[in-house]
Amino acid sequence: MKNYVLVLFVFSLLACNKAHNNTIYVKDGFAIGGYDVMAFYTENKPVKGTAKYSHEWKSATWLFSSQSNMEKFAANPDNYAPQYGGFCAYGCSDGEGHKAPTDPETWTIVNGKLYFNYNIDVKALWLENQMERIEQADKNWPRIMND
Repeated sequence: MKNYVLVLFVFSLLACNKAHNNTIYVKDGFAIGGYDVMAFYTENKPVKGTAKYSHEWKSATWLFSSQSNMEKFAANPDNYAPQYGGFCAYGCSDGEGHKAPTDPETWTIVNGKLYFNYNIDVKALWLENQMERIEQADKNWPRIMND
């Protein structure tokens, strides 16, 4: 099963090159596919944002579900933005590291930082040795962030 998941993961990288044009994972024209990153902290679940509450940061448009979420993010985006620009934490940690798209259902907050993964199966692999993977992704990210 793990080999099958990894094969799908590699093929998805080839199919999703448009997601790699920025240091922020952009899908459908919005950072993190238009999900309100603050909601992961405040509501403990993925919540779609709305264009009514948008904020530009790092050449990406971030959407929020409320004025207060938008204002809190805008006041300190480095504190709330997902790690590795919202790209897959497992992918950033794997081998030499690479960018991969993510699914908002795969979110995790570790030590106050938000992480996403490619899918639920990849998240399970990432959770097996999460702290080591975070350490490796932190080392890889400065090199791969502009790829």
